[in-house]
Amino acid sequence: MITVTSFKWVPDFARGHVRDLRVRWALEEAGLAYRERLIGAEDQSSDWYRREQPFGQVPVYQENGLTLFESGAIVLHIAEKSEALMPRDPAGRARVAQWVVAALNSIEPHVMNLGDIDIFEPDRDLAKLRRPRAVDAVKRRLDALAAWLGGREWLDDRFSAGDLMMSAALRIVAYTDLLKEAGLDAYHKRCEARPAFGKALKDQLESFADDPSAAKQGRMIAA
Repeated sequence: MITVTSFKWVPDFARGHVRDLRVRWALEEAGLAYRERLIGAEDQSSDWYRREQPFGQVPVYQENGLTLFESGAIVLHIAEKSEALMPRDPAGRARVAQWVVAALNSIEPHVMNLGDIDIFEPDRDLAKLRRPRAVDAVKRRLDALAAWLGGREWLDDRFSAGDLMMSAALRIVAYTDLLKEAGLDAYHKRCEARPAFGKALKDQLESFADDPSAAKQGRMIAA
């Protein structure tokens, strides 16, 4: 049985953005059932959890003695199991891996930088000075991505784990008008309109307790 570790509580602004959502989405696309294991802040620095996740973050993925961390690595592992997320031919598989890495390396650091400024430092003078440059960096990356997409529906010839991870990265700045300005809004909405995303988001949101001290058990989730 697959087990996915997530938080039992996060602040409101983080709900729907914790990275176990990507893993849940991939499992839904692949049609694989899983069990969720919920941890609290007190578990993150514990010796037992750091042996599973060196940085104390989520998600952790466990299956038949295999333990993985990092959402990108986990999604690629799931994609290896399902043609719904990755084609079987070597060239197609390589292209999917390429776009997963591009989402994590070429897009996410820039959108995360802007998100951190807007969420955690909006009133700091230094952040106000940094923000225009951060916005410009995001715009350049989004424009390049939009140019690649052109009029295509997906990054390759069909939806794949690459689109899943790219959409997850774009979600970080969905609170701004940057996706719309770059012509990526329709692509992002197309990804999130998939039933598997809606199910994954619903399940993640239902897992959160109302307060950080609440004890809440994990659930079995059928894909």
